Amino acid sequence: MLLNANWSYPTAIRFGAGRIAELPDACRAAGILRPLLVTDKGLAGLPVTAHALDMLEAGGLGRAVFSQVDPNPNEINLAAGLKAFRAGGHDGVVAFGGGSALDLGKIVAFMAGQTRQVWDFEDIGDWWIRADSRAIAPVVAVPTTAGTGSEVGRAGVLTNSQTARKKIIFHPGMLAATVIADPELTVGMPRAITAGTGMDAFAHCLEAYCSPHFHPMSQGIALEGLRLVKDYLPRAHADGADIEARGQMLAAASMGAVAFQKGLGAIHALSHPIGAVHHTHHGTTNAVVMPAVLRFNRPAIEDRIARAAAYLGLAPGFDAFLDLVIDLNARLGIPASLTALGVTDPDIDALTRAALDDPSCGGNPRELTPDAVRALFEETL
Repeated sequence: MLLNANWSYPTAIRFGAGRIAELPDACRAAGILRPLLVTDKGLAGLPVTAHALDMLEAGGLGRAVFSQVDPNPNEINLAAGLKAFRAGGHDGVVAFGGGSALDLGKIVAFMAGQTRQVWDFEDIGDWWIRADSRAIAPVVAVPTTAGTGSEVGRAGVLTNSQTARKKIIFHPGMLAATVIADPELTVGMPRAITAGTGMDAFAHCLEAYCSPHFHPMSQGIALEGLRLVKDYLPRAHADGADIEARGQMLAAASMGAVAFQKGLGAIHALSHPIGAVHHTHHGTTNAVVMPAVLRFNRPAIEDRIARAAAYLGLAPGFDAFLDLVIDLNARLGIPASLTALGVTDPDIDALTRAALDDPSCGGNPRELTPDAVRALFEETL
């Protein structure tokens, strides 16, 4: 099957192997003539990033990169990125990398022309209308991992370094003008990152599918996203050069991010504070807590999960789906507990409070009480 297409949902997406060559054209189409390429520290020195910068330079768009992006980016990274953006006279951002780089790149472009502090635009009510929409710089998003789907999102996650709380910064204008989804860029991902990011996509689809909110379009997208991860993540993990599997996982990641407009739930409510405090990989953390959350939510989602199991070609019933998740984690080398993931001496009371404050709680199919959240943390530890 030839995986090459142009999509316009939810934004313009240039999908296919080798399409990174269109980066200069995509920038110009977005009105960007002096881009700042925002990436993370690990990617900054790799050939894939140098190649992207070479193309921008050859296309007459300059050669500027900002890479002070932590795995869980915070307002300190943002301040440094804004300084680089303004000092270089840039007019747009190429957000290049995994979820951290994509999120920070989008927030840099969003904040470049704002006068209020970033926390004033947290995803609460209609806070986004506080922003000057005319001052948002355009973004071309280029994912190099297949997990967060941030390339098609209208928000970015930013950790408050003072409180160790992850905050979702939202504005419709943060949506990238164009996405270049080139599976060849994901070939170099280490197996552990392939596993963790892939299970992040699965978590997005699963929580969106289980959310009680009404959004039939997201419901359907989430279900097909689950199938793509089930079928193609083991292949991408086993053979990193499997371009079809890499491409299907890129699609699944974008689908998960589109689907979770319907809501997230306890998986993300637990993993956000763990990542903020203990600096664990977000997608891997999602995978670790996923079985416990499924068991907790079972009374509210059993019939729905049984229908998903049938669609995925599993044996009938909830248990077959739960077994699939447990088996996927084992096959992908996901740690069996948060302790095995490296979470030591956790303050469970503080984690519980932070999880209950997380906006993801609102999409969980069962009410998350303090006792329930604490029990989930204890089970996953």
